Amino acid sequence: MPELPEVETYRRYFEETALGQTVVDLKAEDPRRQLTTDYDTILQALKGTQFIGTHRIGKHFLITLNSGKILVLHFGMTGDLAYYRNEEDTPRFARVVFYFSNGFRLAFIDSRKFGRIGLATSVEEYQQRKGLGPDALDITLPQLQTSLEKRKAPIKPLLLDQKILAGIGNWIADEVLFQAKIHPAKPANTLSSREFKQLHQAIQLVLQTAIEHEAVYQTFPKLFLIHARGWDDTVLTTASERQICPRHGTPLEIIKVGGRTTYFCPVCQPL
Repeated sequence: MPELPEVETYRRYFEETALGQTVVDLKAEDPRRQLTTDYDTILQALKGTQFIGTHRIGKHFLITLNSGKILVLHFGMTGDLAYYRNEEDTPRFARVVFYFSNGFRLAFIDSRKFGRIGLATSVEEYQQRKGLGPDALDITLPQLQTSLEKRKAPIKPLLLDQKILAGIGNWIADEVLFQAKIHPAKPANTLSSREFKQLHQAIQLVLQTAIEHEAVYQTFPKLFLIHARGWDDTVLTTASERQICPRHGTPLEIIKVGGRTTYFCPVCQPL
């Protein structure tokens, strides 16, 4: 599933290709399934307008039109973008295609068909309507500590709560807590000021690293937990020799926290 780093990569790709382009047409394979706004309404809103800006809140990608309206892309489980010119270059699983006045096209690719595209009146309205907290990459240390320090729940499910901060998925939460040396089941209200600082720094480190590596997790630094835990929760690592702490080789523990499969090092992250 595309996480914040992937969506940020898509946003940057969009800015390098489609930003500034004028839309002349829009085609959707299955408008009722792929569009959250009526097809005629979204076509009327897009036709003749220009993409002039981008914004991202967690995993949600928002594009500003010169009309002032906002186009929202949510990539579901398998969403991606492809900018191309000729019909024969149309990528497989191109569910929605934007046609531009310069002759190029932008495909919204989605093999599993869980992605959605729609309109919003503003970034603020969309964020409020979806109940999204601050973007995980933008949240400040005071914001993070204020939102968590009085909560008795374990820290990991709180990091996954999009209403608290938007954009952290399961593997990211495990990596953040490993880098911060915090046990995933530790109640948030027992974290010290030093631990909140470590947590905030770890969020920035993990997300910035993922973005710099364009979400190619195999190329992450060797001291990242992801090499031991795997990056696909549906295909868990089975090789026992890989399920060890990258710092000192201690066997990892795998438990459920908040209903989610969780990897951590009992030495680095004592409760």
